[in-house]
Amino acid sequence: MRLFDLRLIIAFLFGLYGVVLVVVGLGFTSDEDLRKAEGVNINLWAGVAMAALAAVFAAWAMLRPQFVDTDKQPLKEL
Repeated sequence: MRLFDLRLIIAFLFGLYGVVLVVVGLGFTSDEDLRKAEGVNINLWAGVAMAALAAVFAAWAMLRPQFVDTDKQPLKEL
């Protein structure tokens, strides 16, 4: 039996926020915003980093799934 895996929820949230930041960075960043950030489109770069981190978490969860060992007997109370 596969366990509930929090890594997939973390991957989903990082991916969602990453996509939002990429969209904001590409479509809604003004020259004034870039000037404030010394020419770095921080929304775009943070979004790319968050999307990459989401991919790492999702790959980790898929490649190393967590399972419950159902063959073991529960401990008896003394």
